[in-house]
Amino acid sequence: MGRKKKFYVDEKETIDACLARMKQEGYIPVRRMEEPVLKETKKGVEVAYQRIVFEGKPVE
Repeated sequence: MGRKKKFYVDEKETIDACLARMKQEGYIPVRRMEEPVLKETKKGVEVAYQRIVFEGKPVE
């Protein structure tokens, strides 16, 4: 049994391109998550955008 790996969708990449990259590396998606990317402003810390992350497991 292989280990899980996280795949991050880059800013200029589509979700389909990330899924194709996963398939090319021999992984299938098992979970989709969104992580906030924070930025500092004069008022404090704010969410800049949500980053999409796929968790993949090896194809057996």
